[in-house]
Amino acid sequence: MRYLILFPLILLFGKTYSQDSKIKKEKWHWNNNKAKQDTVAGYTQVLKVDNILYISGAVATEITPEGITSVYNDLKASLSSFGATFENVVKENLYTTDIDQMKKLNNVRKKFYKNDFPAATWVQVQRLYMPAAKLEVELIAHLPQ
Repeated sequence: MRYLILFPLILLFGKTYSQDSKIKKEKWHWNNNKAKQDTVAGYTQVLKVDNILYISGAVATEITPEGITSVYNDLKASLSSFGATFENVVKENLYTTDIDQMKKLNNVRKKFYKNDFPAATWVQVQRLYMPAAKLEVELIAHLPQ
């Protein structure tokens, strides 16, 4: 008899205190299209899970002040899609085909962070996904809870 009472209680507590198996994802993609993702390449520009933004790489075809500014302006648009700024950025991954040129022009990048720099990783690669691209930067940002 006591097992008949105990079993439903175990089921009730198990369901009540178990974690959801699905993650709630919010997406934003360029031009705010209805799909909110690129199904050809298979990505979304910004993915929000809880209070964290995962921002796909923005690219430039040249490593010049204008090219770098363009990348960071695109990242600024990605951040603002969820009300964030560069102050919310905690991690930056930068991929370039010419790290020496990027080092020379680092001051352009630094202006966007206003001396509040995130953890950062810079990597020189032979080629990026887009063949003409010379620079790609991705971010992780935390929103206030």
